[in-house]
Amino acid sequence: MIDWEHTHAAIWRKRKNDLKAIVDIDPITLDDLVGVENQKSQLVKNTEAFLQGAPSNNALLWGARGTGKSSLIKAVFNHFKDQGLRIIEFSKEDLTSLPEIIDDIRDLPYKFIIFCDDLSFESGDSSYTGLKPILEGSIELPPKNTLIYASSNRRHLISELHKDNEDVRVTEDEIHYGDTIEEKISLSDRFGLWISFYQGSFEQYIKIVDSYFSDFQGDRDLLHKEAKIFATHRASRSGRTAKQFYNYFSRLL
Repeated sequence: MIDWEHTHAAIWRKRKNDLKAIVDIDPITLDDLVGVENQKSQLVKNTEAFLQGAPSNNALLWGARGTGKSSLIKAVFNHFKDQGLRIIEFSKEDLTSLPEIIDDIRDLPYKFIIFCDDLSFESGDSSYTGLKPILEGSIELPPKNTLIYASSNRRHLISELHKDNEDVRVTEDEIHYGDTIEEKISLSDRFGLWISFYQGSFEQYIKIVDSYFSDFQGDRDLLHKEAKIFATHRASRSGRTAKQFYNYFSRLL
C-alpha cells in the first residue's frame, strides 16, 4: 500500500500487480518548456480548477512526436505536487487494472492525475474499455479526486489503417462511422480538454536549443548552424530533437 502522504508519484508494475512508489521523479519544470505557452496555460488552468474543486476536464494532449506532450504533464505535476497533487502512471496495456486502483484512492484526501503516455489503439485492441467508466462513470459516478491526462500522436486515439475506415459512409452532409471506429472515437470524446501540439518552425526550434545552451560562450551562429543540420538529418524540429542535439553537441565542446 502506497503512503500517499510521503509519496507523490507511483507507477503500475504489471509483474507485481501493484503500484511502485517513485523516488527519482523527473524534475522538469514549466520554465523548461519553450514554445508551448498556450498549451501550458490551458493545462495549468485546468489543474488549478481541479485542485480547487471547481469544474475541470480529463485532458488529451495530442500531436506530433517529441513536441512536449508528456513533458508538459510531468511539469504540471511538479508545479502542483506540494499542493496535494499526486500522479499515477499507467501504460495502455495495463488499463484493465485501473478500476481497482481507483477504488483504492477514491476516498483519499489527495487529488490524483492518472497519466497515460502514448495512448493509442490498434485494430482488435480492447484495452481502452478500462478507461471509460473512469472518464464518465458507469452506474457509479466517476471519482471527484481523479483526472486522466493522456498523451497521444492521434487525436481520436484510433488506428490509421485503411481497413478501420472501410465502414465509414458519407450521406449528404453527415459522416457515419462503423461500429468499431465509432466506439473508439467515443473514447476521445470523453476527454473534455483537447490540447494540440505541432512541430514548430526553425526559429522556434532554435529558441529551444538556446534554452538548453543558456551558458554557452562560444560562436552562437555556429551553434545554430549545427543545430539546424542536426534537425534536418532527423526531419524533426521538435523539443525532443533540441534536447538530443544538446546531448550530442555539448560533448564536443
